[in-house]
Amino acid sequence: MIFEMFRPVHRWIWCDAERRAHKLLRFGETETDGGRDLVRASETTPDSLLRRLYLEHAIDEHRHGVMFRRRGNEILRSLAPGSNSSFQADWLAPSGHGVDDLRVDEEPDEALLAFLHLSEKNAADRFSVYRDVLENDIPTRAIFEEILRDEVFHMNYTLTQLARVSPQRHGRTLWYERLRRIWKSYLRMAAALGAVMGGFILTVQYFVILPPFAWLAKRAERRESPGWAPVSPQPNRPLQRQY
Repeated sequence: MIFEMFRPVHRWIWCDAERRAHKLLRFGETETDGGRDLVRASETTPDSLLRRLYLEHAIDEHRHGVMFRRRGNEILRSLAPGSNSSFQADWLAPSGHGVDDLRVDEEPDEALLAFLHLSEKNAADRFSVYRDVLENDIPTRAIFEEILRDEVFHMNYTLTQLARVSPQRHGRTLWYERLRRIWKSYLRMAAALGAVMGGFILTVQYFVILPPFAWLAKRAERRESPGWAPVSPQPNRPLQRQY
């Protein structure tokens, strides 16, 4: 729902060809990283069915990464030399998904399945919006269309397996994972807001507070006489300090 609200923003983000290419390349990196983590999850899980499903999922993620990178490079090669789009708007259009926020070696299968289910659902919502706003780029739209079918399968199998692995607590596990994701989102926004506020405060200090001190220092400097200042001789002064 929230992605649908920002559909015009996403349309503006994806209309720039170079920005689109760089986003696709980052999507490819994220998908490939997620595939590596899923391979690791298949090695650590004691469940034989989950081991097979994790490997199939990892193969899909690797294939998605190849598709994104190939299309991103195609768009970059088609651009005129010297074109540059500096604003990427990554926080408005996040680059894909993955399991980089979860340590697969330390989490049980139900936690990983809950995380994967919510991640795939979130990715399916975003990718559907990206697909709809790319009506002028048919090849990229076709890539999102194909990947969306895989995302739906990933979303369904993770929920089914979560109910199988944890039949009594799968609903609670999903809610816990939702709350954890909200908390992590809050921490990211708080960190970003803190960085903005810190930069604003330092800018105010530099342009508002420091100039009076600089003016007072220059004023005091003008009152000082140039050269060495004479010191009254005191030859019989007791030696109580080094200078």
